[in-house]
Amino acid sequence: MPFKPAENPKCPKCQKSVYAAEERVAGGYKWHKSCFKCGLCGKMLDSTNCTEHEAELYCKNCHARKYGPKGYGFGGGAGCLSMDTGSHLQQGDDIVVSRAPLLPKAIAKAPEGEGCPRCGGYVYAAEQMLARGRAFHKTCFKCAVCNKGLDSVNVSEGPDKDIYCKVCYGKKFGPKGYGYGQGGGTLQSDCYAPRGIGHAGGTFLGLMCDALDLNWQSDAAPKTTVIDTACIKAPPGQGCPRCGGVVFAAEEVLAKGRPWHRKCFKCKDCKKTLDSIIACDGPDSDVYCKTCYGKKWGPHGYGFACGSGFLQTDGLTEDEISQSRPFYNPDTTSIKAPPGQGCPRCGGMVFAAEQQLAKGTMWHKKCFNCAECHRPLDSVLACDGPDREIHCRACYSKLFGPKGFGFGHTPTLVCADGAPAAIHNDIRPNSGPKAAPGQGCRRCGYAVYAAEQMISKNGIWHKRCFSCVECKRSLDSTNQNDAPDGEIYCRGCYGRNFGPKGVGFGMGAGTLTMA
Repeated sequence: MPFKPAENPKCPKCQKSVYAAEERVAGGYKWHKSCFKCGLCGKMLDSTNCTEHEAELYCKNCHARKYGPKGYGFGGGAGCLSMDTGSHLQQGDDIVVSRAPLLPKAIAKAPEGEGCPRCGGYVYAAEQMLARGRAFHKTCFKCAVCNKGLDSVNVSEGPDKDIYCKVCYGKKFGPKGYGYGQGGGTLQSDCYAPRGIGHAGGTFLGLMCDALDLNWQSDAAPKTTVIDTACIKAPPGQGCPRCGGVVFAAEEVLAKGRPWHRKCFKCKDCKKTLDSIIACDGPDSDVYCKTCYGKKWGPHGYGFACGSGFLQTDGLTEDEISQSRPFYNPDTTSIKAPPGQGCPRCGGMVFAAEQQLAKGTMWHKKCFNCAECHRPLDSVLACDGPDREIHCRACYSKLFGPKGFGFGHTPTLVCADGAPAAIHNDIRPNSGPKAAPGQGCRRCGYAVYAAEQMISKNGIWHKRCFSCVECKRSLDSTNQNDAPDGEIYCRGCYGRNFGPKGVGFGMGAGTLTMA
């Protein structure tokens, strides 16, 4: 059975098959993408501005010209008479030719020195181009030699107060001699071109011998002048620390707030050029690279300065090595501080790298240990005692905690008949500093420290004093009751003293209590 290709719709414009990848749909027809344009003006269309009429496509303006209403007020907006049918657009296939006459424009002459330097006419803001502060017409803003149109990027202002392109400027006013102008391999023969070895003759070496050569021939090539700012000396203490010269902003490099020349900012020992990352300020007010700084001022000995694999003793004399200088460890406790400002344990100066704080007082890290057992402490384990020393929790409890059977609680042996214990030990302190009125423990009146403090509604208490005033039962924040008399009670004693009285109250429903 012979192969029969599938039928595809035909484009109304070119009568060729339209495939899915390039189809445009309008008015029930399918068009090629390249054929989807106005039949009059050739403008490319899309789905928002196309208008179809009898298998022809138009833009909205051309459709109004050809098929829209005509007469006064139609076709061109209210107020004008339009009988345009678009016939002038049908003469060319895709090219629109404007038949507007190009009349010569008469330019009014400006006063001398105020107009365009090229034509002398007035220059208005819409067409002005500026060069050397003088306004040119846009049409006059072109090279004086080759008439190439210029703009602000490629214009070059000559010393004769005219403008040139960069090539013509180089020919007329540029440097002359070997290597300039058009290169060493081209023929250059105009009146402004450079001459000499490598010019005007192609690839051979020779000199042009016209009358102008004697004016510019030279025995030496042009040299670049470099000013050494180091020879400009600054006042003492204000210049570059290395050469003493004035340091200007374009070559300034800062180290410890002092300006250096960029060329002077190098290591004093190995002369390596430095920058702000690898520079190290030495105690001798000079700068070093990190390696030289480590050799000269860093720690020495096994594992220092050059890795942990060998003994490094660069920069040390035999005397320093023999005196064990590499293992020198300064003892800051020997640097005594003013009275009341140093470490409370040793009285030495406390520096930031080793300080530990306790109650606003600074301690050495190695002095921050328990005064009794000398256990090292930190901010979590340390307890400040009333003797202005620091202790671990165990030693603090031994020295300043409650004493007696059960650490101040009611004896744990209770009679079988439920009778309260007859004897209670008074565990309140009887020595030490008394606190100011209203600031100490509510029960004993002595000072309360943070490690043993208990808080109630009426004030602060020692942990050992925080017990019921009647039955001496130890309390905590879950079972303490603040009474109107300023004391604290357990729930049972509070109910007996301040609770409601009568049938159903006090000891449970069903009993009468008038206690």
